[in-house]
Amino acid sequence: MDSATLLGALVVVLAGLLMGSGAWPIKLMKSYRYEHFAFISMLVGLIIGPWLVTLIFCPNAIQAYKTVDPQILIKSNLFSMSWGIANILCMLCFVRIGFCLTGGILTGIGVTLGVTIPMAFKGTGLFSGAPDLTSKAGLTVLGGACVMVVGVIVASLAGFGRDKALQKTQKTSGSFTVGFIMVIVAGILSCGVSFSFVYSQGPIVAAIKAQGAGDIPANFAVWAVGLCAGGLICVLYPAWLMTKNKSWGILGSSKEMSLSILMGVTCIISVALMGNGMLMLGAFGASVGFGIQQAMQMIGGQAVGFIGGEWKNVYGTPRNQMYLTIALLIVAAIIMAFGNSVG
Repeated sequence: MDSATLLGALVVVLAGLLMGSGAWPIKLMKSYRYEHFAFISMLVGLIIGPWLVTLIFCPNAIQAYKTVDPQILIKSNLFSMSWGIANILCMLCFVRIGFCLTGGILTGIGVTLGVTIPMAFKGTGLFSGAPDLTSKAGLTVLGGACVMVVGVIVASLAGFGRDKALQKTQKTSGSFTVGFIMVIVAGILSCGVSFSFVYSQGPIVAAIKAQGAGDIPANFAVWAVGLCAGGLICVLYPAWLMTKNKSWGILGSSKEMSLSILMGVTCIISVALMGNGMLMLGAFGASVGFGIQQAMQMIGGQAVGFIGGEWKNVYGTPRNQMYLTIALLIVAAIIMAFGNSVG
């Protein structure tokens, strides 16, 4: 594995760990519910943050966007919109079929599609030269994705076992069949955040850099314009919930608002790191970068769970299954990184 591949892999590892652990401030919140921290964090992370960076550090950004084919911008926003819808469906599925099953199915489907589609349908710019599915590199990365899916399944089993050991029963409501269909749809749509970047970054980065912007601000510029539709969905849904529940007044808590802003800042930093890491990994970065990022995101989430006491007094099979999950995810990431360097 060459140094460029290693550095790119480390960047997407950091992106995944940040994204997976980014929700830790929720554990410190007392008055905020989902709609409150989601509204603030998504507004900051998906709309305000990327646009601030773009407008401050990218000269003539609006003029640069005008030179990009409108179809590219529309495509990018359709992908991010699908990701926004997936986020809402995910929350609804937590209620209908439970956390463990939702997380397992959604991640399994999302990783499979997020890794394979950029090999079958090439992205823009650097990603247009990605190896084919049936190439040696493609098969290696697919092998890593399969190992990761096994890890997701084991993680789901560990979650069920943990809840049983703690004598917790997840309250579910609504039709299980409808919830199952919803989580499958959510899984399919969940990789939209990656595709929003993969299938638009080439012409957008070129247009922004032509105006004098550097690599990192140009990366933010891709997310700023591409996440508009997805960001609006992620902001409007909690806004609707607050209106429905008449709970806008709860937003006034300065401590919890600060924690929510921190979540938003962490979100956009992790997303930007994912994009940079993908580009650093080269032509295969769309598939390899997303796969590694997703594996590390799961590990980051589990780390927060362990530190937060979610596995306290849970021993035996469930805990061993979670250790096995972490090992499988690390192996999967190594295989995918190796696949990136296979000729």
